[in-house]
Amino acid sequence: MGKNTIGRIVALLKKEYPKAAIALRYAHPVELLVATILSAQCTDVTVNRVTGSLFRKYKTVDDYADADLKTFEQEIRSAGFYHTKAKNIIAAAGMIRNKFGGRVPGSMGELIQLPGVARKTANIVLFNAFGKSEGIAVDTHVRRLSRRLGLSRHEDPEKIERDLMKMLDKKEWGRFSYLLIEHGRNVCGAKKPQCPACVLRKICPSKRLFFP
Repeated sequence: MGKNTIGRIVALLKKEYPKAAIALRYAHPVELLVATILSAQCTDVTVNRVTGSLFRKYKTVDDYADADLKTFEQEIRSAGFYHTKAKNIIAAAGMIRNKFGGRVPGSMGELIQLPGVARKTANIVLFNAFGKSEGIAVDTHVRRLSRRLGLSRHEDPEKIERDLMKMLDKKEWGRFSYLLIEHGRNVCGAKKPQCPACVLRKICPSKRLFFP
């Protein structure tokens, strides 16, 4: 796909979703990190419900690092995979306290050292907490739409990310995920994409699969 086509996709989605942004609620980098770890295989609505009470109790890195594992598991239970998520959040907070001076690190290389943090989570934290674009967060919506739009032929999120980074101007990396997420939620669903209502229908190579 050429630069002109990807440019048109970005322009059309920006016009359609001018307020596209992260849906997770947070007040500082620690909260964003916790919310993003919780969001794995869980809806943003559910995460925001869980963190609504969680963030009133746990306010600092120390609070999370010193949390009782069994208690914390029950507090995040509705976010799913709570055993693993609780263990990772507490361990990540401990590493932030002991290795990074109590502050959420602001680089990809440092963030992915934290338990429960891979590139997607790191990209989300870097862009939203620090205004940095070191990559593109690839979630289920981004993966699905990237393939449908012919932006990548891969299934692996990191390979999709590399394809997108080659095509997009770096200034677009951070926001592009949220444009695709909005479009995936509102129009290009997994089972029944609404092709007649799609602003990308004239340039989408997959439209004939769903709307002959």
